[in-house]
Amino acid sequence: MNLSPNDIIRMFQGYQITSILKTGIELGIFDYLAKGAADASSVATTISASERGTRILLDALGALGVLESQTGFYRLTPVADTHLVKGRPAYLGDLANILVSKHFWERYRQLPEAVRRGGTIREDHAETPGHPFWEDFAAYSSVVASQASEILANILAPWASSHQSLEVLDVACGTGLYGYTLAKQQPHARVWSLDWPNVLSITRNYAERLGILDRVQFIEGNMFEVPLQGPYDLILVSHVFHHFSQDRCIQLLRRFAEALKPDGRIAIHDFVPGEASPAVEAFSRLFSVLMLVWTREGEAHSLDSYRQMLTATGFTSPFVFDSEAITSRILIADRVL
Repeated sequence: MNLSPNDIIRMFQGYQITSILKTGIELGIFDYLAKGAADASSVATTISASERGTRILLDALGALGVLESQTGFYRLTPVADTHLVKGRPAYLGDLANILVSKHFWERYRQLPEAVRRGGTIREDHAETPGHPFWEDFAAYSSVVASQASEILANILAPWASSHQSLEVLDVACGTGLYGYTLAKQQPHARVWSLDWPNVLSITRNYAERLGILDRVQFIEGNMFEVPLQGPYDLILVSHVFHHFSQDRCIQLLRRFAEALKPDGRIAIHDFVPGEASPAVEAFSRLFSVLMLVWTREGEAHSLDSYRQMLTATGFTSPFVFDSEAITSRILIADRVL
């Protein structure tokens, strides 16, 4: 990667770019311009803002490439029309409530202290029981969860179809879509959704929308402590292990192995860097910085680490699945008989 001085300056502007885009979403600018081109005065009136402030924001959004302007009128670029207008199938604006969450914004300012400590300096963090961030995560992450859950369900389909019944535990389920998409595809499947009580009230809505609530049960509590019930044919663990150290991941994996049937399997969906350099596999390395400020010991664990953790806890070495459609990897491992 060959960086120029301008690239470094652009990095310093990152917080400005984030604020500009998030403000455009919050003020409804993309939704209004979806109706057609408009000048700054019309937009300002609609969003109840000053014309000067609106003009400056619109020009900034144009500089980011999500708007274009001509003769004083602003319109959406194709990418903004597809991904930043509420109600569009590929709408990404809800991710601002997660990636630019108020729970993270202040923590990034504390990154130097987190680096010195080796983890978050805050009393409230990812493991705080019933943390309100997880409600936002369940409410706003469906756009990415739905795509990944379809990929996962298709990977598991031949194996799942071979079972007369399919008992599935979805750990820290959030939207529940990983288990529910599989259950929608496999009518013989039943799903146990595990998460905090304040999250499961949102999760239930997804099960209702997909018409599978009659095949879903809910387990409330801490995944390290609550009885997991079972035994299960399949345990789904999506975006969980990156919150913990390897030692605690091993603790969880042992719990999961005990909750599986002898021929059961585990499906892990997470940001998993391989052997490529950080410049090539950038997303997972940058994501680990979020874990540094948000968790006590979490990070995106390497593929080699997962192999070691799984084989140490009664699983086979995992099959690894990559997809250009998602930035994460899917690992499938069977319980060793």
